Amino acid sequence: MNITENLLLLKSSVPDHVGIVAVSKMQPVEALQEAYQAGHRIFGENKVQELVQKRMQLPTDIEWHFIGHLQTNKIKYIASFISLIHSIDSIHLLKEVNREAIINKRVIDCLLQFHIATEESKFGLDIEEAEDLLNSKVYREMKNIRITGIMGMSSFSDDIKLVRKEFHTLYGYFKKLKGIYFEHQASFEVISMGMSGDYLLAIEEGSTLIRIGSSIFGERQY
Repeated sequence: MNITENLLLLKSSVPDHVGIVAVSKMQPVEALQEAYQAGHRIFGENKVQELVQKRMQLPTDIEWHFIGHLQTNKIKYIASFISLIHSIDSIHLLKEVNREAIINKRVIDCLLQFHIATEESKFGLDIEEAEDLLNSKVYREMKNIRITGIMGMSSFSDDIKLVRKEFHTLYGYFKKLKGIYFEHQASFEVISMGMSGDYLLAIEEGSTLIRIGSSIFGERQY
């Protein structure tokens, strides 16, 4: 199947309340153009340089998400246009995003990234670190960022029980933070979890935003 057919099939399997980020990292611009022509508008990249280059070649109404580990010295290159940063894993990073948002006279939406997987190589906060961040004076003084939800990546595993448990844990974090810190903030609604191999399971466990690469574009072009 081609990209257009893949998108149609994917969207037919996803509830209306669940958004889809087309993970386009390492895919050629032509592949993104095909997805765009099929009506898709949300694309996710994990390398700043690649994101900036693609943005210059594609229509301006695309909603760009940054989904990878973000270095503080690279924020300035995306701060003027990025729609959502999925990967906030420290108060230091959030502070730098806020600083660049001030320079660009805008508010940048962000997700707190949690470490829920068994692999130590994955980035993310634990729930205590997230609460320390949200309770901090530094965070409360930030006016140019808006935390709209949370993100997490499950273990790379065929163990469905393990992956379901990790997604369930992330959903529990969302409910806790919503109840304590964001009860009256309607924009705190995003649970970004689930990729090509486990998105149906993630949706069962409460995901509202899935990150899909190979199921749309096929295998990456290295």
